[in-house]
Amino acid sequence: MKKNFLGFFIGVIIAAVLLIIFLATGLWRFVFYPKSYDYAGPVIITLGEPGSLPVSSQTGQVHRNENLNTIIPMQDGETVVAVFSRESQDGIAEEQFVAYMPASSLERRIHIAFINYDPDERQYKRQWDAPTEAARPETITMFSQDLIGDRNNCIIVSGMNMRNEHIMTIFRRRPNTAANQPFAVIAEIQIDGSILIQETLRTLAYQQGITTGQSFNIAAYGQDNLSNNLLDQIETIYSFNPSSGVYEQSRVTRIPGTQIEQRRLRELLGGTPGVFENFITDLWYYVSPEGTVDSKQYISFDPDSKEIIFFGDEAQQIFNWQSSRYTRYGMHIRSQNISITTLLRFIDIELESLDSIRLRVVEDVRLRIVANTSWDGTYRRARAAILPDTVPSVRKGINAQYDSTWGRIQFHATGEYSITSGGLANTTTRNGHYVFFKVGEHELLEMRPEERTGNRMTYRVDSTGSRLSLSRVRLGTNGAQDLFEVPVILTPVE
Repeated sequence: MKKNFLGFFIGVIIAAVLLIIFLATGLWRFVFYPKSYDYAGPVIITLGEPGSLPVSSQTGQVHRNENLNTIIPMQDGETVVAVFSRESQDGIAEEQFVAYMPASSLERRIHIAFINYDPDERQYKRQWDAPTEAARPETITMFSQDLIGDRNNCIIVSGMNMRNEHIMTIFRRRPNTAANQPFAVIAEIQIDGSILIQETLRTLAYQQGITTGQSFNIAAYGQDNLSNNLLDQIETIYSFNPSSGVYEQSRVTRIPGTQIEQRRLRELLGGTPGVFENFITDLWYYVSPEGTVDSKQYISFDPDSKEIIFFGDEAQQIFNWQSSRYTRYGMHIRSQNISITTLLRFIDIELESLDSIRLRVVEDVRLRIVANTSWDGTYRRARAAILPDTVPSVRKGINAQYDSTWGRIQFHATGEYSITSGGLANTTTRNGHYVFFKVGEHELLEMRPEERTGNRMTYRVDSTGSRLSLSRVRLGTNGAQDLFEVPVILTPVE
């Protein structure tokens, strides 16, 4: 009897474990939804076309390496640009929004398809399609957000058209969903500047699901046609009108720009390849609305290495500069984090003065996208923000070999280095680039690994005879700050 009870008890435990695995791994979808479920995530594909404005050399390549599919196949000739998935309203399946380029689109406008599970036919179906004004695939991003405050999350599509104007199309689910028209367009904005959603704090009652929240406004920044100054802008605010059910223009404000010699402005903003990239190639520090420089937040643009470095909150993030488009006021950049490949940042850079730029940054983690306001704002060029005696001065490379705890380091006069470590059977070599330079009275060494996932490191160089001591530091407006890590000793090879 005891043996039978023990066997029954063990059987119950095994069954419970199998049930948990069955639910956690998503195998239930294949049982209850026999239609094949081949979705694994989004893919972003960049297309080039003859006669387009210059873009970075990365444009035309697939931004992510995964071989991904939509839930159901698209039609022949349709090119998938972006995919956004979320849980359906009933919570028993997944719905998918697919941005794609139609095979026969003469206008090259990007369309949105809605794929959802049909419980009557027990399969996924493509239920709705709609065009947008966007036309450049590498600028497209989609996300879902409760703009109105009624918990009916809208689908927001942003990007650029063939004239390099920014567009934003917002779709909202209809209250009484018709099978063929489940979504309505509540905003369609396009402008030769930038567009952003003005988020506001909502009440605790909204957060707890007790009441509705305040709707968000949309701000669009474009050219002031009545001004002779190319940097003067018009700010147009769009607010949601509950009566009409769409966003309507509610306020127009003129924003005066800095007075800069107009010939120089036309050179920088004329779209000539490389001119604006050369202008922003530098270190830029955040400037608060009060005009003070924040030495703890800065951004470095390096078009030659296709890198953008964000530093803030004591953390450094390196992004690959994937593609860029010239805009009326500067440049729109698409970038990807080198460590978290699902993290994308779309950066709108606008010229504010010859020593300052304005950034608007949108972050896309492929599951949810929000405006990262911590990076938005004005940045001053480091040469204008820091003291003259702390400006880095670079000197030539060396040709020498050293032994260290890292292994044997070979510095080449060309600015490259190699580190060899391990024994004869398992020797490994790491390569990269280096540069010696000075900040104030300190001699520093920056080492940048060749591997895209490696972080560049900066060290203070102290000499004791022929030996070098490398102490890791962080650069800021106050110079080199010691991170108090154990120094690495380099001993010259005889």
